[in-house]
Amino acid sequence: MKFLTPPNEYASLNHTSFHQGKTRFCNVELKTLNLKVGHGIEGDINAYPISPRQVLIVRSEDILDLSIKPGELRENIVIEGREFDNFIPGSLLTFESGAAIRLTFHCEPCKRIAHLVESLKSIQSKRGILGVVIKSGKIQVGSNFQFQANKFPALSENPYERFLDFIIKIPSGKVVTYKQIIKAMGVDNSYLRVIPTYLKKTSVTNYPLYRILDSKGYLINYVSQQKNKLETEGAQVLSEASLVSNLNKSFVNIKDYLWEDETLYLK
Repeated sequence: MKFLTPPNEYASLNHTSFHQGKTRFCNVELKTLNLKVGHGIEGDINAYPISPRQVLIVRSEDILDLSIKPGELRENIVIEGREFDNFIPGSLLTFESGAAIRLTFHCEPCKRIAHLVESLKSIQSKRGILGVVIKSGKIQVGSNFQFQANKFPALSENPYERFLDFIIKIPSGKVVTYKQIIKAMGVDNSYLRVIPTYLKKTSVTNYPLYRILDSKGYLINYVSQQKNKLETEGAQVLSEASLVSNLNKSFVNIKDYLWEDETLYLK
């Protein structure tokens, strides 16, 4: 495939890896990765249809400057040939095979990599940029790709802003769960305990919080008139008697009303 762009629009891939294992992190270096749209990297533990962090890409120049070996930042792909100021969220990477990745937002420095640097501040914006596979195909070490900046809107670096961006998209008559929100925000599962705080913070707005359920499908405590609002939109709210408290708990049959849009970050 030929790319009809100036030479400075080219860059090359010099390292790939994927993460595997359920209980322990394991980074496996590979020469080839299979990218799957609506999934991520085949075999990777972070692959998930609606996640904006299916892939982590870092610049070779950055890890060299930080004296970090490829793979230690838990990245999937190391590239070279891009200037720091031009390596930005919202860009599109198109590989020779036709595979393509949309860059979404910077990967936040965290305690998992703190031992690699003098301070997490020193690696700010250098831990790489996360992305979503928007076209399937195989990529391999040494292949070139086309880099187009500002091809898509960049996602907010603020998790709360990503929370708002997601819930405003929930269609009438549909619901989402806490776990879906976590995946769509692109944050760690530890953020489950932050969701109630976000709900309280947003409760005075017009965002459709009533379309949010806990991870088991039960109505939540932070939204007024949730049952009535859901029923007005056509969702059936059921009751379940609690043997412990003798109270009825309201819930929605998730399989009937769950909103799942795998194209969320593909356009």
